[in-house]
This record gives sequence, structure tokens and C-alpha cells, in this order.
Amino acid sequence: MKIFYQIVFTCCLSVHLQAQVRLPRLVSNGMVLQRDTPLRIWGWASPGEKITVVFSGDSEKHETTANSKGEWQTWLPKQKAGGPYTMKIEGKDTHTIENILIGDVWLCSGQSNMEQGMGVRLKYKYAEEIATVNNPFIRQFLVPDRYDYHAPWQDFKTGSWKEANPGNIRDFSAVGYFFAKELYAKYKIPVGLLNAAWGGSPAEAWISEDALKKFPPYYERMQKFRNDQWVNELGAAEQRKVKEWLSALDSNDTGNKSGWKDPLHSDEEWRVINIPGKWNTTATGFSRGVIWFRKKITVPPGIAGKPGKIELGRITDTDSVFINGKFVGNTTYQYPARRYEFNNTVLQPGENLIVIRATSHGGNGEFARGKRYELVAGGDTINLEGQWKYNIGYATDIPFPPGTSIHFQPGGLYNAMIAPLVNYPIKGALWYQGETNSNYPGNYHSLMQALVSDWRSHWKNRFPFIYVQLPNFMEARPIPQLNSKWAELRQQQLQALSIPSTGMVTAIDLGEWNDLHPENKKDISHRLFLWAEKLAYGNKKIVPSGPVVRSAKVKGNRIILSFDYAGSGLISSDGKPLRHFAIAGKDGNHFPAFAQIKKNTVEVWSEEVAKPVSVYYAWADNPEFVNFYNKEGLPASPFKKVVGKNDQTPQ
Repeated sequence: MKIFYQIVFTCCLSVHLQAQVRLPRLVSNGMVLQRDTPLRIWGWASPGEKITVVFSGDSEKHETTANSKGEWQTWLPKQKAGGPYTMKIEGKDTHTIENILIGDVWLCSGQSNMEQGMGVRLKYKYAEEIATVNNPFIRQFLVPDRYDYHAPWQDFKTGSWKEANPGNIRDFSAVGYFFAKELYAKYKIPVGLLNAAWGGSPAEAWISEDALKKFPPYYERMQKFRNDQWVNELGAAEQRKVKEWLSALDSNDTGNKSGWKDPLHSDEEWRVINIPGKWNTTATGFSRGVIWFRKKITVPPGIAGKPGKIELGRITDTDSVFINGKFVGNTTYQYPARRYEFNNTVLQPGENLIVIRATSHGGNGEFARGKRYELVAGGDTINLEGQWKYNIGYATDIPFPPGTSIHFQPGGLYNAMIAPLVNYPIKGALWYQGETNSNYPGNYHSLMQALVSDWRSHWKNRFPFIYVQLPNFMEARPIPQLNSKWAELRQQQLQALSIPSTGMVTAIDLGEWNDLHPENKKDISHRLFLWAEKLAYGNKKIVPSGPVVRSAKVKGNRIILSFDYAGSGLISSDGKPLRHFAIAGKDGNHFPAFAQIKKNTVEVWSEEVAKPVSVYYAWADNPEFVNFYNKEGLPASPFKKVVGKNDQTPQ
């Protein structure tokens, strides 16, 4: 009898749950809906269930019926910017959605430089902004990081709309937030951000299965990763190998066994190294494994017993940091800035000991030059650059186990992070990605054509697509650096301007040579805003870009270059001759070239090349100190141009 009642209860519960109206995560309190376009409202209920939607900004009732799969949808008429409004959705139960705004919705996607939040690596640079922001008309929906190779998702498992205030802003995309802030300042309309970005992701992961059919290797790889058993076994095997590698380091590390973090441990016999700098190119002879560093500093009585922070630049690859034997922080991969806060129990008057246990995975261990190495407390700063002592805890010749990046295979991020968005109307898309694809840049233009077309077809809207070209990064090198994959990727991005209604932010002056994640996100956002002004808001007078090469012709031993977006005129930003030009003849041998501005053209020549056929500008990973701009203060895009060949059509 007990079993019988359990069955009856379960059946009744199932019927009750099926009868409940369910809404997508996007359609929830605080949402921002796109103005001036019909608005789809959708969800799930029992098959045949009648649904009524009443929106306080609209006098009509909108009625619909769930289909045989339990899916329903209805449309609200176009709405003007405004709010807050409420929406009541009634079936066999009732949902009331509150605090709805009507404004402009922008999709923010790509990898880490789009994902980078205000409150992690950027919390010091934008500390005042984080502390004082209070704009309920700027909101973000943070799409959870997920992947799926089987089918597009209909909804997210988590997620909600958040207003821009000190309690929420840390999770906002910094690029997205500053873009929204400038939009709101100009137009005073609500701005909603759909933050769907994941650090390290390649472009092909964001494209749907159908669109991937144009790329057989990617399409076949997606099918392969649908084998859950194989994927799980692969992931488990890779995790096991990584765990074994790290365990070997921990168990064999003399520093762990002998207590090298302890201030009482003697380091008299340790050798000396200068920080910052590389380890494997110094006298350490160390390549891969664990290495320890120690430095004694004198702390004035005025800052002893006070909280503070220690900055240790950027360390390749991982680190754990101790002050006077107390753990103050660690980082498990190479890219983030090392900034660790500590409380008032750490520092003591007089001599203090800083210990770093660092691990090198790939044999290229270093403390990045050009970063801050200092301890700050009580308003005083102690410089930590210079001599440190070091000792090798454990060295190994066994390489760090390679990984497959199971979560970044073709199509997976589209299914789980983009597909649930396509019913939600947007104003446009912002895209900051390419670092991962720089390892194989040759097909990036084609991938962007497929991605933009794919997204627009699913949204059924040719919305503006505005993207960021890769900034300057890595060691500055002579021009041209013909084997630069970053330069080739930038050229592919330049060619993507042939896609209708696209805009490209040139960021060749906004990078940091020693950081994949440059902190200046505000200027990136401003340049995105300029393109939005042109493409989305119809400002025909705006100059959205720096010079973009349009054509090249030969005159004697010179190449004459013409440009789009010359603006009020071409200039050298520092008044010196233009840098980073190179020229070549039919033999392909390139030579540094002179370049001179003549009105809105640039003449390029070299005495080494009598009959030039091609010209390069800023063709390197990091063409440092570029000075070719327009008078609006926007830099020229790097390019490779062959005379007579048109390979991009700027909009």
C-alpha cells in the first residue's frame, strides 16, 4: 500500500510540475529588452496549455497555446526605451516579472580579454569606478561557462540580470561595462549586456554545427567529441597524468621537505639571482620543476602590523607566496598579475622574509620584466626588485602532460552559450577574440565570415558586428617579423572588414608587451563605441577608426598608399618619421623603408628596392611605439599590401 501511495504521489507531482509555466533564465526580473523591435516572449508549459502575457508598457493581452512539445511563444509590439515595467504571464499558474527596462541589448563574446571582469585582475586599476558605480540602467546577464557537443541548449541552468553597482560590478565584463557606460552617457537609454565569453576559447567553438560543415576538419572533430564515454575517458586520463606530474613535484620537492618557507631555515648557501627576469637563461641551469626564492626586507615600525598587499608581477607558470612563514596567496597559471593582500598579523618590525615557491611547466620560467614588484602597506612602498636568493627544490626532464581542451572543441560553446540567446533580440555584437587562433591564423577570415553569418541567421537580423584586432604583445622586434603569427592574424581580421556591417577596433597601441591581458580596457571600449555610433546609431559624421589601407600603386621606386578613415588628415603622432614600414620587390626580400605622408596618402620607398611590389606596416608581434595615426587620434591598422590586389573592403 505504501508503494501504491508513493506511485500516486509521484504521478500527481509529475502532472503538477508539467502544468507549471516555465520561463527561460533571460526572461526574468531586471531584464533589459531591445527597443524598437518586436519582442519574442517564450517558455514551456503543458501541451495545449493556454498562456496569456500582459506587459505594463502595452495595453493589449497576448494569448498563445503551448504546442505538442510544451513550447509556447508570443510577440510584443515594438517598444520605446523606458521602464521600469512589469510583465504578468499566466497559464495554470502565474509569473510576475518586475523591474523590466526597454533599451539596447549588446552581446559581448570572445575569450579572456572580453571575459575579464572588473573585480579580479582590474580591481586596482579601476578601484574608484568599482567603489562608486551606481547605475541601475546598465545591466548584465552573465552567461555561465558551459559546452555541449550534442545539441543546442534551449536555456541556461543558471544566470540572472544584475545592475551595475558596487555589489555586482566585479562580475561585469570590463570592456562591456565601459562600452555601456559611454552609450548611456550619450543616449540616456538603458543598456543590457549579454556576457557570453570564455577565456582561451577559439573562434570555431562559437560556431553552430550547420555552419561548421564548411570546415570538414572542425565538423568531424565535433562529431568525435559526441562520444561521451571516449571524452570522459580522455579527460580522466589527462587529469590523472597532470595529477601524477604535480604529485611528483610535491613529493620530491626538497623545499617542502626541509621547510624552506620557514624564516628559521638558513639560506646562507643559496645562490643569488636578479628579479625580474628569466630563470632558464641564467646561471640557475633550471628548466622545469620547482624553484624557491627568498628575500629579506626591513620593515619600518610605522607599517609593521598593518594590512597591505604584495605585487610580484607575472610569474611563469605557478606560485605560492609566504611572508614570515604565513601563506598570503597563490596563482595556478601564468597569465594573471600576482597581487596578494594580507592582514595586520603578517608584517613585523625589522627583518621580514618573503618566500616564493614557483613551478615551471614548460621550461620558460620567469618573473616578467616591466611589471611591479613591491610590497605596499601603511602608505609606504618597499621595492622588491633586485637580488633574491634561490634554490632548486626539484628539477625534472619529464614534460608537463599536454591537454586536449575538451571544453573548447568546435561547436560546443555555440550550443551551450549562444543558442539559448537567439530568441532574445539584440542591437549588436561585440567580439574580442583571436589570441587562441593565432596559433593557426590562416583560416581566421573564413571563420569570421562563417561565425557572423551564422549568428545573424539564427537571430534573423543583420546586426552590427564590431570586433577588436589583436593588440601589440610579446618582445618588440625589428620590422618586418615575417614569421609573426600575431601579425598574420591581424591581417585576417583586417580582411574580415569585407563582411557587411562590421567594424574593427585597431588596438596596436593598447597592448602590453609582457601581458596577454592588457589592463587598459576603457580605451578599447571607447573605440568600440565609435564603431557603434557609425554602424548602430547612424552617426555619419563620426570617424570610427584609424587609417585602413585601401589601395597601393607604384610610381617609380615608390609605393603610393591610399587609406580609408583618414579622418581630418594623416599624421605622425610624435612628429617623427613614420616607423615600421617595409617594402619588397618580386624576390620577396623585405627591407626597412622610409615613409612620408603626402596629404591623405603615404609614399613608401627603399633604396634597396628598385621595383617594389608589396609593402608591410607594423608587421610584428609587437611593433612598439607606432606613430601612424589620423588627426582624430586613432592608430592605423597593421597591414600587408600587394600592389593591385584588393583583399578587404572596409565598410
